[in-house]
Amino acid sequence: MEDFSDKVFYHLYPLGFCGAPERNDFACPAGGGLRSIAAHIPRLGALGVNALYIGPLFESASHGYDTVDYFHVDRRLGNNDDLAALVRAMHDAGILVILDAVFNHTGRDFFAFKDLREHRQNSRYAAWYAGLDFSRNNQHNDGFLYADWAGHSSLVKLNADCAEMREHLFAAVDAWIDLFDIDGLRLDAANVMSIDFLRELSRRGKAKRPGFYLLGETVAGDYRGLAHEGCLDSVTNYELYKALWSSFNDKNFFELQWALKRQFGPEGLYRDLALYNFADNHDVNRVASVLKKRAHLFPLYGALFCLPGAPSIYYGSEYGIKGEKERYSDRPLRPAWDEGWQRAEHADALFSALARFSALRRGHPALRRGLCRELFTGPEDAAFLREAEGEQIIVTLNAAESPGEVRIPQRALDAAGARARVWRDLLDAGCSARAGESGAGLTVRTPPCWLRVLLGEDA
Repeated sequence: MEDFSDKVFYHLYPLGFCGAPERNDFACPAGGGLRSIAAHIPRLGALGVNALYIGPLFESASHGYDTVDYFHVDRRLGNNDDLAALVRAMHDAGILVILDAVFNHTGRDFFAFKDLREHRQNSRYAAWYAGLDFSRNNQHNDGFLYADWAGHSSLVKLNADCAEMREHLFAAVDAWIDLFDIDGLRLDAANVMSIDFLRELSRRGKAKRPGFYLLGETVAGDYRGLAHEGCLDSVTNYELYKALWSSFNDKNFFELQWALKRQFGPEGLYRDLALYNFADNHDVNRVASVLKKRAHLFPLYGALFCLPGAPSIYYGSEYGIKGEKERYSDRPLRPAWDEGWQRAEHADALFSALARFSALRRGHPALRRGLCRELFTGPEDAAFLREAEGEQIIVTLNAAESPGEVRIPQRALDAAGARARVWRDLLDAGCSARAGESGAGLTVRTPPCWLRVLLGEDA
């Protein structure tokens, strides 16, 4: 099975990226958006991307999470042949592909729900949906109530205990593997789905395609509840997401170190899980809008790429674009591709930095897997040790706008098992740090709003 600690994800929201119409008229000819994505493969290669998370892709009424047909690509993006060609192109470039799977709910235009609206309790699909109450009415005057997702009546919750409904969804997954040769799924709203359904999906997906990857969306709670043997392979790491930007904004690296210790330390809850780590995504404000100082993008992404798990870049954020939710819309987070992003001030510098971070990660197993041990923590600076396969690396972060000096006590180095006397910066070949004599510890000078990634050379 693939080790997803070795992956660098690129996250595409295709309806936004391709500039698709906001609403589906269910009559227009197939668009060409999916065909245009392959042209970006060289860019992804330059970033060091080797895994693509893309979706949602299947026929829906608006934003893609209100599915109408699980077996046909949304006509606003293209058709099934276009998706198959895109996955082939990604695979030829060494990039795995996982699709967004929306199995917790459907849209109101889904065939089974349309039949339910017409025939109510006499519908043969009544068992497909959860929370039906035919003694009451709803805001759409359907003549019954139903469960939905998070109070959104356009997203009608499926009944995961219905065998016929399950088979419909499993048949869709079989078709996606057969037709598109996908490598896995990102499961929308996984934290509110039936664990039995997820386990059956895992069993069937891996039986059909060994190593089939299942990533679950979960915002809070114990990740082990979903990510364990026989269920999901990984989940979205919202805890780390919050700790990253908050630590920079609040001058509080104690929050980040606490999260790292809790998740990836020697007694960490998730020390053997390759969690999906991100700085932003299609549901949260762009990290460039969240951070108080734009310069913090560089050490924040540097930290992201030096931690256990699989880092992800949300399209456009490699150029530092901004985006904030509106009261009733997420569309500002999901813009159409714009060539101008690449020409914006500091865009090239950030893209180049991400490419360097990705290359470092790819070349050093200690940055991809293994434990994370705290060495030093201050309000605006921090240091931690990564170790794997006989390699040790110390990472220092400096959020200040002036050069920082991290003084790591010898007792912290000893407690973490740091063995080297000389530590060479992999980002600056001319910089190194030497452990002091007679237990004086290690002093690391770090440039403003930057990081050091120090390889122990004489361990």
